[in-house]
Amino acid sequence: MPLTASSHRSSEAGEPGTGRHATATLAAAVLGFFVITLDATIVNVALPSIRDALGGGITGLEWVVDGYTLMFAALLLSAGALSDRIGARRAFAGGLGLFIVASVACGLAPSLPVLVAARVVQGIGAAVTMPTSMALVRQAYPDPARRARAVGVWAMGGAIAAAAGPVLGGVLSLASWRMIFWINLPVGILTLLLLARASHSPTRPAPFDWIGQVTAILAMGGLTFGAIEAGAAGFMAPQVLASLGMAVVALAAFITAQAKVAHPMVPLALFRSPTVVVATGIGFAFMVGFYGLPFLFSLYFQQQHGLSALGAGLAFLPMMLLSACLTPFSARIAERTGPRVPVIAGLSLIAAGAVVLAAVPASMPVWGTALLLIPIGLSGPLVMPPTTALLLEHVSVHHTGTASGVFNTSRQIGGALAVAVFGALLSASAGFEHGLRVSLLLTAAVALVAALAAPRMGGTARRGDVITELH
Repeated sequence: MPLTASSHRSSEAGEPGTGRHATATLAAAVLGFFVITLDATIVNVALPSIRDALGGGITGLEWVVDGYTLMFAALLLSAGALSDRIGARRAFAGGLGLFIVASVACGLAPSLPVLVAARVVQGIGAAVTMPTSMALVRQAYPDPARRARAVGVWAMGGAIAAAAGPVLGGVLSLASWRMIFWINLPVGILTLLLLARASHSPTRPAPFDWIGQVTAILAMGGLTFGAIEAGAAGFMAPQVLASLGMAVVALAAFITAQAKVAHPMVPLALFRSPTVVVATGIGFAFMVGFYGLPFLFSLYFQQQHGLSALGAGLAFLPMMLLSACLTPFSARIAERTGPRVPVIAGLSLIAAGAVVLAAVPASMPVWGTALLLIPIGLSGPLVMPPTTALLLEHVSVHHTGTASGVFNTSRQIGGALAVAVFGALLSASAGFEHGLRVSLLLTAAVALVAALAAPRMGGTARRGDVITELH
């Protein structure tokens, strides 16, 4: 029988949601989110050291980064469905354990192919860890107000990792590039020890939707691979067209399967909720700006201003540190203004910041550009925590992993497509500066569309939102 918002929350009242269980769960979720985000950013500045030690061409080094990204994006939907079926706590432990083992293998890799293979396995572990960390927070904090604050703390883990990644990677590489992977071992072990104190997660016994699993992996994998290759070979390259074509066919098969099978991996009823649909779109738009702009200006600082990789990383510190400092206050801001106000404000900051950056002259000094990037950094804590909290409030506890997988898949696609499209624009015949300005204006347009859609997200659960048990 369908549950109303109040009956749904009262049904969760008996779950352990306070005291040491909730604190340990939140700490584990924050550290898990921290370490997988760190590994997405820390490796970039170490690539020259890896090349010196292991050899290999630029393509091999690209796959040290892209192997992780590809598996991360391709498996998020499957990982979310797995989390709901076997329980977030068990799935989180398995994903993080795999990530730790793969990190050790990365640190011991004797050759570039072995390192790339280990990075692929790391991406699999990260794909399981990401949505389950969100699900753990949802289950530990059934009260929406406390959950919103917990989501703010959880988001801070990712913000600190994003800020620390480039600088920490540069510092550790001074000793050995292998240290950037071995640092995951103590953090991962501490996370698992905290997880042992967390409460058991609810499960949703249901057969695995193997058709959905396979078609989702093919669709997301094909799209991500096509985006990665398009950045280097162009969108008209045969391998890019073939990959994107496979993604379209697999996506059509996935949607058809989800509408017909008895126990779909992603129930299409989720998308009857305006909150779920808009939050998914906001996740996409946010990553276009928050991930795409650092990509643009990493190249800009190094190619146009001659900075080293470490110097370029330091140029992002004001943006990332202020973002991390604001993150703990995001829940309080949302409580005072309502969750939609900071989301709209953050997306507007991305749009306005991108337009301003597109208008500044090429002679702008590095420090000036670094200051102009600060509004982009401030958008993170304004957009993501309240959007995540709203999403978690408007799905049932038994579908938190699935909803988290959908949300984070949209984020990964946004980041991957931004890099592909912006990379193609930068390398076009019109020149680097023209490509930079067009990329910034595209970022502004995407953010503005998301800001206009944001009011459709519900502030409180409504009849149309998916807070019911789906069978």
